[in-house]
Amino acid sequence: MFDEYVEHAGTSEVTRRMVPQLEDQGFEPDDPSLAFQTEPESMLTSLETGYFSAGAAELDNNPLFVLGRVQVDIPGSLVAFAIASDMLYMGCSNDLLIHINLKNPEKIVKIPVKAPIYRLFLDPSGRHLVIATSQGDNLYLCSQWREFLPRPIKSFKMIIESIAWNSAFLLSSIGASATGTREILIGGRNGILYEAVLDSKEEIFKSHDRNVNSVFTLPERQPITGLCFQWFPTPENRRGLVIVSTATRIYQFVGAPGDRRSDDGARMFTSLFSAYKGSELKFLELPGSEHSELHTQFARDKTQIASVAWLTGQGIYHGTINYSPSNSTNDALIDSAQLVPYPSPVVPASPAFSVRSNSKQPNVTMEVPVSVGLTEFHFLTLFNDCLRTINKLDSKVDFEEIIPLKPTERIMGLSSDPVNKTYWAYTDSSLFELTTKNESRDVWQIYMRRGEHDTALDYAQTSSQRDAILAAQGDAFLSQKQYAKAAERFAQTSRSFEQVTLALIDSGDRDALQYYLVVRLGRTKKTDLTQRMMLATWLVEFYLSKFNDLDDLIASESAAHDVEDLKTERTMLDKDLKTFFETYKDNLDRLTTYDLILSHGRTEVFLHYATVIGDYQRVVEHWVLEENWEKVITVISGQTGVELYYRYASVLLRQAPQLTVDAWIRQPGLDPLSLIPALLQLQHQSRDPLVPNQAIRYLTHVIFERHNITPTIHNLLITLYASPSFGEDDRPLLRFLSTVPKDIISGKPYYDLDYALRICKANKRIRPCISLYAEMGLWENSVDLALEIGDLELAKANADKAEVEDVRLKKKLWLKIARYVVQDKKDIKSAMAFIRDTSLKIEDILPFFPDFVVIDDFKDEICLALEEYTKDIDKLRAEMDEATKSAELIKKDISNLKNRFVTLEPGERCSNCSYPLFSRQFYVFPCQHCFHADCLIGLVKEYLPAHSLRKILLLQAELIKASSNVPGGGATAAAVNGQNVPMGQVQPSSGPPVPKTQRTLLSSQFGANGTSNPGTQPPLQPTTTTTTGTAMPQQQQQQGIGAGAGGIVNAIGRPASALIANPMGGLLAVSMAPVSLGRNMFVAADRLRDMIVPDALANAIALPSLPWGGANTTTTTTNTTGAGGKKGKTNKKKGEKLSADEEVEKVRESLDELLAGSCPLCESVVAGLDKPFIEPGEVDSWQL
Repeated sequence: MFDEYVEHAGTSEVTRRMVPQLEDQGFEPDDPSLAFQTEPESMLTSLETGYFSAGAAELDNNPLFVLGRVQVDIPGSLVAFAIASDMLYMGCSNDLLIHINLKNPEKIVKIPVKAPIYRLFLDPSGRHLVIATSQGDNLYLCSQWREFLPRPIKSFKMIIESIAWNSAFLLSSIGASATGTREILIGGRNGILYEAVLDSKEEIFKSHDRNVNSVFTLPERQPITGLCFQWFPTPENRRGLVIVSTATRIYQFVGAPGDRRSDDGARMFTSLFSAYKGSELKFLELPGSEHSELHTQFARDKTQIASVAWLTGQGIYHGTINYSPSNSTNDALIDSAQLVPYPSPVVPASPAFSVRSNSKQPNVTMEVPVSVGLTEFHFLTLFNDCLRTINKLDSKVDFEEIIPLKPTERIMGLSSDPVNKTYWAYTDSSLFELTTKNESRDVWQIYMRRGEHDTALDYAQTSSQRDAILAAQGDAFLSQKQYAKAAERFAQTSRSFEQVTLALIDSGDRDALQYYLVVRLGRTKKTDLTQRMMLATWLVEFYLSKFNDLDDLIASESAAHDVEDLKTERTMLDKDLKTFFETYKDNLDRLTTYDLILSHGRTEVFLHYATVIGDYQRVVEHWVLEENWEKVITVISGQTGVELYYRYASVLLRQAPQLTVDAWIRQPGLDPLSLIPALLQLQHQSRDPLVPNQAIRYLTHVIFERHNITPTIHNLLITLYASPSFGEDDRPLLRFLSTVPKDIISGKPYYDLDYALRICKANKRIRPCISLYAEMGLWENSVDLALEIGDLELAKANADKAEVEDVRLKKKLWLKIARYVVQDKKDIKSAMAFIRDTSLKIEDILPFFPDFVVIDDFKDEICLALEEYTKDIDKLRAEMDEATKSAELIKKDISNLKNRFVTLEPGERCSNCSYPLFSRQFYVFPCQHCFHADCLIGLVKEYLPAHSLRKILLLQAELIKASSNVPGGGATAAAVNGQNVPMGQVQPSSGPPVPKTQRTLLSSQFGANGTSNPGTQPPLQPTTTTTTGTAMPQQQQQQGIGAGAGGIVNAIGRPASALIANPMGGLLAVSMAPVSLGRNMFVAADRLRDMIVPDALANAIALPSLPWGGANTTTTTTNTTGAGGKKGKTNKKKGEKLSADEEVEKVRESLDELLAGSCPLCESVVAGLDKPFIEPGEVDSWQL
């Protein structure tokens, strides 16, 4: 508050002149040039007294208070002052009211008042202000009004001396939003108490004062200079306290309040004062003073009055308020009241500094202060020229400061903010703020001197202060022979260890000394290893000695007295010692502690200490010497390491095998290889059916439960199973060999097969040897050994396990067994039964029979074998007949395929290039897609795989090569010179041979009547395409030209022999015009697809299958099939060579299968489903 505008009296002139001068209205000094010259430096003194410890170097020496002048311009003389909740009001002699909100101190509000101001009364919340005038016309001002002007209170026609506000309500959350003040008490100059309610609500025709009435009149009719009231905090104790003071008397009124009829709280005090009317009043009378005041101090919650102070002529009457229910019947609630005399005036010792003398000065009279105030620990006394503070605890002056006054300046009074704890002194022309810097600095010393050490600790600010208080408290306890408490306090101080221990030793209280050592050990730094070790060792000695004393006491008194309490104490001591070991084990020397414990003969303590520090080996050695094997195993099982398992494995397995193996099984971190020396002790142990071999039990657990794959462990278990201790019982070993886990990859067991076989042979374990032979794949050895011991079933089982793929080996094994059955057992019936159980036949074992044997014994078997052969022959014959029938059906289906046809419209277009379909050779698919031959080739090559493309290239080269070698590669015309020729016949030549013309595309040959006339092409007619892919106009179909068997002619007069059927369903129509492809073909690129030329390949496919014209020409009738692509019978004239033509037709059929196997549009959709949306290298135009 106002820190920027406060001059500190203890600062130098240079420093004070650095305070900036504000230009805002109300803060300029009257004469800036003389602002500091009127304050003589010799008068700026401060006096502080108090106790300072010589060793308290870190003691805070900040002053208790700082008094500074507030830079504010006061127009006229200041006559009244009030402050609460940072709302500051000043009344001037020129009838001017000044308002400053300390949260915004730059804004100063000056309000004119039309009457001389006498006093200002401000409620604790700072919202309600009562302006008392010397004429008795009082005004009311609320800080929440929009029109910030005081308004007259018509019913307040009196000179007000004091007002008591309802502080608990006004400072509550409810009061913050309320417009009224609830009940208030007003003390007048006429000695009458009034009850009233103020309401700031602005209503028309309604005044702000409500229910003003007189409640009580003092008998002496003196002015009421002080007034306060407080309702009791407990609801069950529904009472109220009113304290009234005059210049010479102080009254206390206690009673029940009236019923609150509404929130305005009217007439609450009528019933309280009614009990005192007409009765004699109790009061306290003291010599009066010209300036009589009554001040209250609130508790920390700011809702209850904690203490009161009354300014009298002899001193400050001070006391606390006792609200306890036990004091409910008493009318005097001021408790612990005392009269604090005013301090004597200080005689200046020098112009610069004054020292207060404690000695009596008879020539100096007592000076009564102008005004007083209350802080938490001090009384503020304002005199005519200085400000002194008196400590409440010892009634001594500990602060004094001379107030720098101008020659004509006069001290007016003190005022305080009860909410923010700020204190203000004002004169008729200046304002000073008293700041509490370090008010509780010396409080701890006063409480310490008074013996209230716990309270002194609450106000200690530094470690040295706490140390001094605790030391003083320890001395007090020591003098009172409370040695345990003294030890507790001394342990928290820095007093020397030797001094405290000697004092406690002299006291003879060993428990107190022990407690001091324990606490001191806990407070000793961890880096002080030697000190901590000495203290810990000394405490161990204490515990052990106390053990001995308790044992002796129990032994001596057990016969005559009840020693249960002593045993309980011993149990608690044992628990404390164990806790001590666990806490301070790192501060004890191991060997020293061992020797100390053993010197007292405390074995259980010795074992516990060794366990706590982790010295399990010493514990195990003790129990081994005691031969307490169960304790040994328990101790070893309780640790995480495995060293002790290995060290004592042999002795434990020999003495307590079952418990030892149980402990091993519970410890998964053991390495079985390290336990092999101990396990070998049980190799030759005699077998007991009731007690299993513990070594085998542990190894079995390791192999089958922990899945150990170490060959050594597996070999050791086989060694134990094969040892002579098992006698002739091979079942455990066989059971292990059959269930042992195997390597997942190799399928072999983890044990060494050679070692196992050698061990089993050495111990004559025949059946395990047979199993091992079988595991090694030596089936002949296993069968031979099984037959050697006469175990036919075992031999058969091993023979059956042999590899199925090796038929010769399997038959050899069964023949071995059969020879054994026939020759060794000489049982013909058993041999026959053996044959039925195996894959052998009667002829396989006949050589094993004797030369002279009666056939009657196996005549039935021979008959059965012959019957089986007959059945097999019949079965094969049936399968052949079925295959023949299937072939005939397939042939029939193939012959039916040639009757399929597809009808095409005259305006049909190619599905790829959209040009008319009949312009050149084309393909039609069952899915109704139509393509030109070159368009189809161009589409197909884009999605065929690489191997198909290579095959096409190879066939393309062969076709071009073969076609170039065919003489006169022309085609047969359906009409010559306009004359019709019967189908299947050759028109004879009537003149010189017609010269061969070069072939052109189908578009140039598709004229009327089959002639080449590109200029005059008739309109197309609806066409029907047969299953051979031939397109015929409907007119010719009506004339009987169809797909006959003798000679099929297409729409352009081409014989059926020139049609190439696609076996995959796509049918090729070939032009009859001669085409010459040339001898060479140029490939522009090295990629496979670029090497396929669609136009050239289409022309190559369209070449005729047979030459036309000339003396050597021959007519061949070919019955083409449907989609299967197979040719029918071919009739050749004798002496003709057609191998080259057949080769060309075969190549064309192969190409046709690759190119027209499926529709490229349908197939490409399926093939493109897994392709990415963006090809590699393609630019993503959709990228943002």
